[in-house]
Amino acid sequence: MKLLERDAELVRSLRAWFEGHARAFPWRTSPRDPFASLVSEVMLQQTQAARVAERFGAFMARFPTAAALARAERDEVLALWSGLGYYRRARHLHEAARAIVERFAGVTPTDAADLRTLPGVGRYTAGAVASIAGGRPEPIVDGNVARVLLRLEGKALRHGSPRALSWSWARAAALASIAGARAGAFNEGLMELGATVCTPRNPGCGRCPLGGACRARKAGRQDRIPLPKSPARRALLRLASAVVLDVDGRVLVERRPDAGLWGGLWQAPTLDRGATRRALSAYAGAAGLRRVDCVMHRTTHRDVVIMVYRGRWAGTSAPGRRWVSAGDLGLIALATPQRRILESALRASPRSAR
Repeated sequence: MKLLERDAELVRSLRAWFEGHARAFPWRTSPRDPFASLVSEVMLQQTQAARVAERFGAFMARFPTAAALARAERDEVLALWSGLGYYRRARHLHEAARAIVERFAGVTPTDAADLRTLPGVGRYTAGAVASIAGGRPEPIVDGNVARVLLRLEGKALRHGSPRALSWSWARAAALASIAGARAGAFNEGLMELGATVCTPRNPGCGRCPLGGACRARKAGRQDRIPLPKSPARRALLRLASAVVLDVDGRVLVERRPDAGLWGGLWQAPTLDRGATRRALSAYAGAAGLRRVDCVMHRTTHRDVVIMVYRGRWAGTSAPGRRWVSAGDLGLIALATPQRRILESALRASPRSAR
């Protein structure tokens, strides 16, 4: 079979398979709304689809249009993003909504070049929105797509390497061109296949609609393609947080810097673990600090250990900070470990901190 004929058959087979096997997600509506597609694609970056499905509906109910999101305060956006992680995405999406209002009259573009001018939108997200919501023959490549394509062509390249990514983008572009106006369904089929069948370990080759054309499978090398990434050393971050309660049982919180881990989110007053208890007391405006817990949290690239101290408010003012009651805790954006720390403190009697 000639290459173009083989590619056309691959596109047809995968598209037909996707139509019959697509998982039901709230963003897979017909017709596709470009703004909803943009929101879902940003949420799906480095977050599992099942987790996104839990948060997508509430986010879209509050912000059904770019204009609605653009008008919102950042704290509200971050609070609704809570649980998805990588909060820089939420800030970028908020900025993108404002750019859509200012530069595109509130209409989310479906041209890939226009999409890539929006904050936080790169080649993958632009290609996904343009193809899925705009019917444009744009390619997409993420980890799932690259794995499918490398196995399909028997390319023993290292997963995530520049060479593997360059080759995968070129291959995806050729196939998207053949798919034409239905490149969106083909692209989603690639993602779905990689997520549910052509998995990193123990791929379900017997269920694969492309199994007959897969060169890795024919060579018995599907478990060894792509080559694994070189293991990266995980960073260890040690922090110390002071849970400070006032006489009304409210807890003191501060906002993290925009840059870095959990940027822009609220937290209990926190210093590096190397700080002394006296330094933490002075920083937090607390008296009687005592260690009450140790919270461990794992992110994609680092392990976080938070030593938790608890005490009573002994300061005179809290500039740049705020007091939060148990009823208001759900209204502010908190990283998962900080939410656990603060919810635990607020469940306890405030008298225990006196």
